[in-house]
Amino acid sequence: MGLSGSLPVLAGAYRFANTAARRAVLASGALTIASVLLISYDVIVRKLFGITIGGSDELSSYAFAISTSWSLAYGVLQRANVRVDVLYQHLPVRVSALLDWLSLVCMGIFIGYLTFYAYDVVAQSWIYGSRANTPLGTPLALPQGLWFGGLVFMCLILALMLIRSSVALVTGDIETVKLVAGMRSTKEEAEEEAAQGERLIQGERK
Repeated sequence: MGLSGSLPVLAGAYRFANTAARRAVLASGALTIASVLLISYDVIVRKLFGITIGGSDELSSYAFAISTSWSLAYGVLQRANVRVDVLYQHLPVRVSALLDWLSLVCMGIFIGYLTFYAYDVVAQSWIYGSRANTPLGTPLALPQGLWFGGLVFMCLILALMLIRSSVALVTGDIETVKLVAGMRSTKEEAEEEAAQGERLIQGERK
């Protein structure tokens, strides 16, 4: 029984989460590109005309933090997080599935604590009206709030993944546990590379 098997509501929510995470990571990429263009423009005009727009380094640091937090969910959904598989690949399937579930639990605990303390940072900045000690004087609650939002999104995605994998583990649906929380196999990576190559070829033909 695969990911689209039992509990279709959870399977549908999981597909929606994938779509939302993909859009979030695209927006994060666009934000990163925008910050690169801003810095490049600032460097060029400073070199050629001796003037600076100011604040490009500050804004790019905000962009980096925000884009990183909003990209985390996509990374974990794609199982792109780094894991050591020296022993993992030699374990029985059910044991490795249990370890996959445990790794998701540990990640959830870590992100939960991180998000809790991130909220405290944002709340303090909001209460005291903290501003950056820079010429822009940016209200820190704004970039911190966007950064915090990405962490909250990550928590929601992890909660959904944990629920889906827990139900699958209890019902013996090992395939779904692997698809949700397992490590990407060499076959999966090869198939993805082949699909990307095919899309590139089709794009060149057009």
